[in-house]
Amino acid sequence: MKKILLLQELRPLSDEVRQRLREISNENLKLALENEKYVNVYRIEYLSRGLKISGYVVEPKQKHGKLPCIIWNRGGTKDFGAVVTGTCYTRMASLARQGYILFASQYSGGPGSEGVDDWGDKNIEDVLILRKIIKEWPGADYEAIGMMGGSRGGLMTYRALSLVKWINVAVVYAAPADEVNSPKFRKGWRDHQISLYGKQKKEQIKRSALYWPEKIYKKTPLLIMHGSADWRVNAKDSIRLAEKLYQHKVPFRFIVYEGADHGLTEFKEESDKQVYSWFERFLKNKERLPNLKLHGK
Repeated sequence: MKKILLLQELRPLSDEVRQRLREISNENLKLALENEKYVNVYRIEYLSRGLKISGYVVEPKQKHGKLPCIIWNRGGTKDFGAVVTGTCYTRMASLARQGYILFASQYSGGPGSEGVDDWGDKNIEDVLILRKIIKEWPGADYEAIGMMGGSRGGLMTYRALSLVKWINVAVVYAAPADEVNSPKFRKGWRDHQISLYGKQKKEQIKRSALYWPEKIYKKTPLLIMHGSADWRVNAKDSIRLAEKLYQHKVPFRFIVYEGADHGLTEFKEESDKQVYSWFERFLKNKERLPNLKLHGK
């Protein structure tokens, strides 16, 4: 595989990783140990913009024919919120077990990656170039690529949907859509923004889907989820964006989970079912887009 500089299989789960999972919860450890039986996890290194970028691939051990692929966009900034082995064997592995190959980037400036984290400006390319990795990956269906991201990863997904037309389906949760007004909601956020991409308002707008809903590709079915008790990202970001997407006739489903936190913790099982169903409909089964014209009796 010419595009991949490093390919390292991660197995079995180390004692250190098991301990970290146990510290989160025994359920997390139990899930990882169960998933380990069914998936392979690889750490990869690839080139993007001349930089070495770290990433991960999670795939089912048993592959029959070509499998659809999902680009998993991590949240957080730099080291915070990065993909770790535990993530690969829990949430990512559970999704892979539904019959998908998952590809994730740490982005430039993240653990194991060169460069700086500019929060979705130039390093959106670190995500988009994964399509070339998918094209080379054995058993990957290059024509069936979805994308998923939570929090900052959702922002990256919105950016991607505004730039390319090859994403067949997308899922976003707890994603910021208005970086202009987010400092009013979250104390200290303006300093964080300035440290990443400077003071200019145009840089905030570049990362705010609310200001360019017309750029979101209208043939990509989009699932948006947000918790009403999210203290990190204002649920109004998603509510206001949903109204804009409706006006521009983007095929989307929007769910607000009452009293749910940033990670939709209180509705994990239910939100996971929504994710699995959305990908199954539009990625695995290639369901036709819904009719968005006013109709019916």
